[in-house]
Order: sequence, then C-alpha cells, then structure tokens
Amino acid sequence: MADRVLSCPDVAGLSRGPFGVVATYLPGGLVPGVAVRDDAIEVDIVARYGRPLPEVADLVRDAIGDLAGGRRVDVTIADVVTDDGGKKG
Repeated sequence: MADRVLSCPDVAGLSRGPFGVVATYLPGGLVPGVAVRDDAIEVDIVARYGRPLPEVADLVRDAIGDLAGGRRVDVTIADVVTDDGGKKG
C-alpha cells in the first residue's frame, strides 16, 4: 500500500504524523505513514508543491482504494515541499 502511495507523482514521502503514531506494524518491519484501522485507513503524506492539495488527496485515495477493503481512506497532508526539497508556506 505504501508503495502505491509513493508512486503518486505529487507525493514526496510519507509522514508518521505530528505524534509519530501513523504507522502499521508488520512482521519484519514498520510501515510509517500508513495506519490500517478497523474502519479506516489513515495515510499521512508530504506533498510536492504545485497541484491543489484536495486533488493530491484524491489521487492517493484512488491509488489505494481497491486495497481498502471497503474502509474509508483518510489522507492527511502533513507538509508540502518544493522539488528542490524546500518547505513551502
């Protein structure tokens, strides 16, 4: 799932959220930025500057929607960076 999110061209990376709790623990490792819950999947991303942020969130939802198993997909944009890695705003 994280690979699909990262394959979105407007996603620069994943974020564990402001308190570091957005993650899924799997055998053999931790998947930061994606939390699978009973009723929803939470995805925290760092977006690239340019495309309107609601559109970026929709692209992420579309990228993983078929993996959600009927759960709602909540996308939080934790930060925005420029192509040179600088923060915006």
